[in-house]
Amino acid sequence: MKHARLLAASAALLAAGGTAAMAADVKVGSAAGITGPIEGLVPPILAGRDLAAAHVNEQGGILGGSNYVLVPGDSQCNPKAAVDAGTKLVNVEQVVAIIGPSCSGATNGMVQSVNIPAGVVTLSDTATAPMISYLEDNDLVFRAAPSDGYQSAALAQHVYDRGLRKIAVTYANDDYNAGLGEAFIAAFEHVGGTITGKQAHEPDRQSYRSELSTLAGGGAEALAVFAYYGSSGITILRNSLENALFDQFLGADGMMDNSVIDQLGADTLRGKVTLSQPAPAAEGDSGPDESYAAFAEAFKATGNDPEAPFVSHGYDVSFLMALAIEKAGAADRGMISAALREVANAPGMVIRPGEWAKAREAIAGGEDINYEGASGAIEFDENGDVAGATYTFNGVGDDGTWTPMQ
Repeated sequence: MKHARLLAASAALLAAGGTAAMAADVKVGSAAGITGPIEGLVPPILAGRDLAAAHVNEQGGILGGSNYVLVPGDSQCNPKAAVDAGTKLVNVEQVVAIIGPSCSGATNGMVQSVNIPAGVVTLSDTATAPMISYLEDNDLVFRAAPSDGYQSAALAQHVYDRGLRKIAVTYANDDYNAGLGEAFIAAFEHVGGTITGKQAHEPDRQSYRSELSTLAGGGAEALAVFAYYGSSGITILRNSLENALFDQFLGADGMMDNSVIDQLGADTLRGKVTLSQPAPAAEGDSGPDESYAAFAEAFKATGNDPEAPFVSHGYDVSFLMALAIEKAGAADRGMISAALREVANAPGMVIRPGEWAKAREAIAGGEDINYEGASGAIEFDENGDVAGATYTFNGVGDDGTWTPMQ
């Protein structure tokens, strides 16, 4: 009888242990530039990621009821810091995959030094440098934001159509800005424009007056500034304006922050600056536009702006990673890459933001699913890239904020 009781107790403990294992958290790294040159842009992106995780957990959780947990890591928009953050997430926190990190240089550093060697899938919402397409990554690096090869071409065509023919270019010496700057140069020359001079610059200097004076001597009609607003971007604009070196500027999403306007003044910048960024999908009745509408409504309910840069991409990478883990059927690093393509690419039952319960049921029933994202249709090509987006071109509006230009 005593032996029987011991067996029964052991069985109960095993059953309890099995239940605990089933309910264990499924941890995914959420790496981002929480501090660093774009720290003002990051909180809304993280809010987008968190909203997706909330939708998963509110609708039954992942892998039979486990919590989907995003473990933060501060990549600081810096390759070295990103390697440190990735090492902790992969080796200490034992995350099954990583979303992020912010910035192309940080992404490149983290994936090459940590994630690829460890066999950990990375899905970025903001890494847009063209060179990421050509990493030898064993199909482990994906991104929901399009390559800046598309953005540079769109910006070049836009400013050429506005009548600008001669442009000087300065870009920060990092993967994102250097890649974007060189791609813009090629695109602008392709449409018939002339680059009067170009210079790479180091970030975080107190003055760029000497370099800007050299660039201004080439007869340019505008200066293209490819930099993060929090490192060199604001300083370059200030130096140019205070010394009457340039009075027309263009740039990309790395400059899209209200601190640029706050520090330099709306009246000073109005009519002088054009910044490109991927356009939020428009609301509509079907397709990806319907997906954006679903996301926008839910995101507004959290007190956030759905049109902030890359917030829809943030939602998408978080939701997509959960779908891939559910499709894989286990928190197994080695199974996520193939599953990610299966849940993102057509054909399959269309799943939109917030439709976690619908997706779980379809996956459990053996149906193929096709996630149509808040940021647009997400179809990964052989490089783990998505197709080009549409872009908005923003200037300082009458209300003193960045506003899409007509």
